[in-house]
Amino acid sequence: MPPLSPSATRALLTQLGHTPRHSLGQSFLVDGNIVRKSLALAEVGPGDAIVEIGPGLGTLTSALLEAGAEVWAVEKDPRLHQHLADTLVPQFPSRLHLMAGDAIEHPLAGWTGGPFKIVANPPYAIATPWLDAVLAGPLPERMVLMLQQEAARRYTARPGSKAFGSISIFLQAAYDVAPGHPVSASCFHPEPDIESCLLNLARRPAPVVFRTGAKALIRACFQQRRKQIGALMRGRLGRFEPLWLEHLRMAGLSSKTRPEAIPVALWAELSSVFPSTA
Repeated sequence: MPPLSPSATRALLTQLGHTPRHSLGQSFLVDGNIVRKSLALAEVGPGDAIVEIGPGLGTLTSALLEAGAEVWAVEKDPRLHQHLADTLVPQFPSRLHLMAGDAIEHPLAGWTGGPFKIVANPPYAIATPWLDAVLAGPLPERMVLMLQQEAARRYTARPGSKAFGSISIFLQAAYDVAPGHPVSASCFHPEPDIESCLLNLARRPAPVVFRTGAKALIRACFQQRRKQIGALMRGRLGRFEPLWLEHLRMAGLSSKTRPEAIPVALWAELSSVFPSTA
């Protein structure tokens, strides 16, 4: 299946009797150059294990399979899932593992183990909770994600900015941001009201995976991001509180520092201090 043009996409949707569902963030990729760019950024090659979220009409899925990859994909929409089961699965019965379900519940689409990458156009409405689930591990060695530019800015925001938050910390502690690619709204059908980009993420040599307690505590801090970190942590770290304050002091910060001003490296270092206190 070659990348679908806008007219071919409309024709196929009509044939399937399917109207794109805004609630599921269904905007279908219709630009072959962006498909090829996605594979190039992810360095997809024969034998690679790839996880894809929301394959839709199968345009990206087809390209991954044609490149020789083995693909695990999860699709929530029953009609689109059936379309893929009828068309792509018979062509690649041993290399396309297609499941019906919610990507939040199945963030790795049933992937069964070993090194893998994620190449996906996740529905914008679930991008953050899905990514948060992925970052709980095991971690893919690379991710190339089609995202709203606003979401990409939040994920890659630097300390001190208003966009910097807990998801910025969890992502940047595990991944380096490599050069990506802007994507115009005209590359989709129907055209979204926003611009998108391919976010290119390479796993760090020593990635940090935050434990559940640490993640909960960091999220709580950013829910009151204008408060001073000392007040936010008081009584929540128990015997670890003096160590937390010492880490701050050694980094040139103080208990009066606000959460958004604390760098990722310090959050990652401190994650070992409170693995199960929240």
